[in-house]
Amino acid sequence: MATAKKAPAKKAPAKKAAPAKKVAAKKAAPAKKVAAKKAAPAKKVAAKKAAPAKKPAAKKAPAKKRTPNAAFMKALTLSPALAAVLGDKPLPRTEIVSKLWVYIKAHKLQDSVNRRMINADTKLKAVFGKAQVSMFEMAGLIGKHVK
Repeated sequence: MATAKKAPAKKAPAKKAAPAKKVAAKKAAPAKKVAAKKAAPAKKVAAKKAAPAKKPAAKKAPAKKRTPNAAFMKALTLSPALAAVLGDKPLPRTEIVSKLWVYIKAHKLQDSVNRRMINADTKLKAVFGKAQVSMFEMAGLIGKHVK
């Protein structure tokens, strides 16, 4: 009785061919490990280039234009101490802070070493209650002088 021969095995796909070359390169020069180590990263870079490109990010809808909060735009009456600095006209809170900074910079009241500190003159001392305040506590101190 004759035995049937098996069909020859199919070749590996192209993706698996690259590792076979890598193994062959390592077998060819086993004495020079340095050369094999330098060659391996180069092939890894080539494998990274073959990776599929990422999908483009989905486009977002354009953002709506911000509308100012009505509470910030409400005109507030100033106390006599604050009116001496800014004038007696009612102003919104945002304008009060802006005009105070204009006054502070015009009179050079910021501390030269620590720019976050404000050295109060006689008019501002009546508003703040002390000779030097931080720019962060300034807004809180203003709240006592508006209605």
